[in-house]
Amino acid sequence: MPHNVLMHEEQDDVAVAVVDLQPGQEASAVTLEGKPVGTVKVLEPIPLGHKIAMRAMPEGHKVLKYKRPIGKAYQAIAAGAHVHTHNLKTLRW
Repeated sequence: MPHNVLMHEEQDDVAVAVVDLQPGQEASAVTLEGKPVGTVKVLEPIPLGHKIAMRAMPEGHKVLKYKRPIGKAYQAIAAGAHVHTHNLKTLRW
């Protein structure tokens, strides 16, 4: 299966959609180096350039992208869910 999401680092919790994703699709992730890192079932529409959860995260979890925390989940986030302002609060303010 060709990849449709990109993970910057293997340790990241989220990947970035490189195409629009629809519920029921498999999101297949690769790293920037092209290494396959896993798949999840897409739970909701995810637009190109937006983040998808590659693993389940509990409320309060510091979400990793680039191996660094980019925000905190302010509700539990299921694997395959859209990760955006409705469930992720920035750590900047």
